[in-house]
Amino acid sequence: MNHKPWQAIFDKYKMETHDFSKEPYVLTAEQIKKATSHFSTTTEREVRVLCKQDSREDRPEVFVKNNLFLLPIKNGIYIILQGEGYIDIPEINTKPTIYKSKLDFELETSQVGNSEMQHLDFAYASSLIRSFMNDSTLVLTIRGRKYTPKFDFTAGKFNQKITVESVQTEVDAGYEGKNQVVLIEAKNSQTKNTIIRQLYYPYRQWQHFSSKKVNVLFFEKRQDIYSFWSYEFTDVNNYNSIKLINSAQYEIKN
Repeated sequence: MNHKPWQAIFDKYKMETHDFSKEPYVLTAEQIKKATSHFSTTTEREVRVLCKQDSREDRPEVFVKNNLFLLPIKNGIYIILQGEGYIDIPEINTKPTIYKSKLDFELETSQVGNSEMQHLDFAYASSLIRSFMNDSTLVLTIRGRKYTPKFDFTAGKFNQKITVESVQTEVDAGYEGKNQVVLIEAKNSQTKNTIIRQLYYPYRQWQHFSSKKVNVLFFEKRQDIYSFWSYEFTDVNNYNSIKLINSAQYEIKN
């Protein structure tokens, strides 16, 4: 979990004496490289690896001990905040709904491999995503990496103001219909929690570019079950205002 490199970073810049109640700690990629230059392996020095903390369990010990999480705010610039940066992905305890695919033929190629993208594509091709969102007009329009516009928000335990500009985001799939945009973060393994940033940054990004309502979903396929969690932000300007509004799981039949 890169405990030693992050401890070295905290020690070099005396970050454990920083008053996180006053402001987040701003940390650059260059500072990270400098503080970890003496480590022997690439994974202990590479900024991208050290800053990939997609779940609570991915955080190094010094983050856990001080109740911290990390956010990118610009290319090569990060902030470290105190508070809750993650959202739970709860178990869906209801029995899976049997869903009849809208296709009148079998997609043989969808059975090859086991990637989150192909499972998401199959859910779309069979119209399951349209059915879950109750929107027959949804079409695939967004995929891949893009950079955010400039936007402000508050986050963390002390509701501190943060400005983000030109941070790279990646949407596994985004769909546009007559009245809404649906963004999906997809996983292919049992996920207990995820960093809110993966939902919030694309949400703010596409809200900027579209006048339509932007909805965010978390998607996962476990064995033969396709699961969806629908989240909303009750305050568009508050990172921590995320709320689960709906969830369901399905078994697709041809």
